[in-house]
Amino acid sequence: MSDEFATAQIEPPDTHFVSAAEGWLELGAPAEASSELSNLSPRAREHPDALQLRWAIHAANEDWSTALEVAEQLVTNAPGVSAGWIHRAYATRRNTDGSLEAAWLALYPAAKLFPKEPIIPYNLACYACQMGRLQESKAWLNRALKIPANRNERIMIKKMALADSDLEVLWGEIERL
Repeated sequence: MSDEFATAQIEPPDTHFVSAAEGWLELGAPAEASSELSNLSPRAREHPDALQLRWAIHAANEDWSTALEVAEQLVTNAPGVSAGWIHRAYATRRNTDGSLEAAWLALYPAAKLFPKEPIIPYNLACYACQMGRLQESKAWLNRALKIPANRNERIMIKKMALADSDLEVLWGEIERL
């Protein structure tokens, strides 16, 4: 499939099932969200929005193996949707046979594909830091902080970094940024 699929709209009644699933997830009820998604038409089940919801359901249940499968499907169906790449790396790290290095390798190509998406270099900074590659981690974090066009977004990323245990070893330096 191509990224054209990513721009196609989900049509009613599928839009109602997607909205209901989002609501159930917000309420912390992934089983109910999954039930809503089971009502989708076959085409809508493959839509990036539906796949992202399926990923979120499996992530909420800490079913990282299935979450990884869904993220792989999202990257395949819509390679131009950055969330697929981010979700794939996140699930790769947490999967039973996953690792930080595997997560890094899963996300690294996305840095070139999505140069204006700060969460990608941010997550690469986290992975690098956890692997003990502190200089590389700082470079990725600086890159993440330079992407947002406005000061408020940069402040939010900095606050997120100062609360992220993956970056704890760098908190002193991050405070001075």
